[in-house]
Amino acid sequence: MENSKYPKFTFTWLGGLTLVIGLFVGTMAVSLLSTFWKVVFRENIELKDWFLMLANSVGFLTAIAFFDFFIVRPTTKKKLSFNLSSVNFYTYLLIFPMMAGMMFISEFVTSLIPTTGSFFGSFYEYFTQLMNQLTDDPVVMVIMTAVLAPVFEEIIFRGIIQKGLMNKGVEPWKAILYASVIFGVVHGNPWQFISAVMLGCVLGLVYYKTKSLLMPMLLHGFNNLTLSLLVIYGKEESFAKVLHVSEWLILAVGIVLFSLFYYLFMKKYKVHYAEI
Repeated sequence: MENSKYPKFTFTWLGGLTLVIGLFVGTMAVSLLSTFWKVVFRENIELKDWFLMLANSVGFLTAIAFFDFFIVRPTTKKKLSFNLSSVNFYTYLLIFPMMAGMMFISEFVTSLIPTTGSFFGSFYEYFTQLMNQLTDDPVVMVIMTAVLAPVFEEIIFRGIIQKGLMNKGVEPWKAILYASVIFGVVHGNPWQFISAVMLGCVLGLVYYKTKSLLMPMLLHGFNNLTLSLLVIYGKEESFAKVLHVSEWLILAVGIVLFSLFYYLFMKKYKVHYAEI
């Protein structure tokens, strides 16, 4: 591992600050572009379906670039890069059902958070309106949620934060948990926080075991694509409501799926380790 082609950087509060500043700079750049477009072409591109996708992409890219230029290169003398190799087919047969099981479990746990009342009611209404305003174009929504978000978010939360913490000497399970909690916090609401933390732990575990960032990217995309299709065709972001079954049944299926495939993945199957 001493001659690894991947930079062995660490993640500290300075790295976190660098990511935040990079995200801010990228977001401001898109805002300036929008203002320029309004003045010169007299058109508000913020109303376009693709604008949010552009803004998110530029923000994430700038954050990653800042971390690369100001943290990774000065300390490792290497460019930021990750292992994106594939794994043997049997691994896919284990990690996708395990992810599906956690998706079912997280839906049940999330459903326990109130959506009514003086605090949660108004917060949930605001959150719902915000989600409805993201885009009316299903193609843009799928690209943004199932392709771009998994790539950028996995680079930051698993590839930079989790890996950087582990390189620093943090125990793997703690690094996975810390990265997942931060992943949940940035979603900005209690409903997505719970699911993001739970699903993030699975993503982090898979990254730790396979050493390939491609695996959590694919699982993240699988989760987001499934939820996008539920919204597009079922008008609900809930398996129980779309399938017209009990939430307890969803929980039971989730527990069985996750427990079985987690056991097989962790105990009965030796993953072919790649370089991290």
